[in-house]
Amino acid sequence: MIKLLHSYHTELYRIETSSHAGPWSEALLQDCFGDGYEVYGWLDQQQKLLAFYIIQRVLDEITLMNIAVMPEAQGAGIGRHLLEHLQATASTENATLWLEVRASNERALKLYQLNGFAEVGRRRGYYARGAEREDAVIMRWSGKP
Repeated sequence: MIKLLHSYHTELYRIETSSHAGPWSEALLQDCFGDGYEVYGWLDQQQKLLAFYIIQRVLDEITLMNIAVMPEAQGAGIGRHLLEHLQATASTENATLWLEVRASNERALKLYQLNGFAEVGRRRGYYARGAEREDAVIMRWSGKP
């Protein structure tokens, strides 16, 4: 796991567009290399970026803004490793983790639940899904004793 620099923005966009139904724009991903955000990535043996996550910190809270794994690398445990890295960081800092996920994203919901995240609320109609709207599930994990 490495902290990524702006030079990786094109690779982030490639992963984002291939792994999310409603991907972030390239400009939004580029903005995440600015103040207030941190971008971490998972590289393979050839130093190719396979996955990333983006966080935002506010006091003793960390929000997972985005997480993505290349489709051909999904199912290999990379997403779990990314999440565990984030949880270890939060635990060391005595921070609470927050995230939002599409209610239909059963695979992600299962991963978060298996890693100790709990649903604490919903944002009704938060995500666009074609002409429809979809709820965001708000989840929380605390590294605090």
